[in-house]
Amino acid sequence: MIVLFVAVSNQAEAQDTSIFPKGEKAPADRFTGTVWIFPLIQPQDSLDCVSSSVTFEPGARTNWHMHPGGQALLVIEGKGYYQERGMRVRIIQKGDVVKCPPRVEHWHGASPDTKLTHIAIVTNAEKGNSVWLQKVTDKQYKDLE
Repeated sequence: MIVLFVAVSNQAEAQDTSIFPKGEKAPADRFTGTVWIFPLIQPQDSLDCVSSSVTFEPGARTNWHMHPGGQALLVIEGKGYYQERGMRVRIIQKGDVVKCPPRVEHWHGASPDTKLTHIAIVTNAEKGNSVWLQKVTDKQYKDLE
């Protein structure tokens, strides 16, 4: 009986507590590691923004990229990193809001040992699509801490 109780308790703790479904696996040419994207607001919704829930497994991250109209990240779970080109890395965690100005090269993703989920909002969508650049190398990523 005790073994059964412990097994059920551990299973309940391991259940996903995410607000949104994981969605689809993100394209490997724009991300390193396992990343899931669930679209929330699309261009055809006529709201001048695009929004998705993005979940990064530990160690996963975006490539360097920029948004012509800017981007906001609302961190809803976990711990990770955000870095603008030429700046120090910033640790981000649940409850943080990151405001990335238009046309600023940056990347973001999970810490090595914790997954990260954020709501990504690409603002002023009429200014153009995201511009994807080179990968954040494993060496660059490991040198952060």
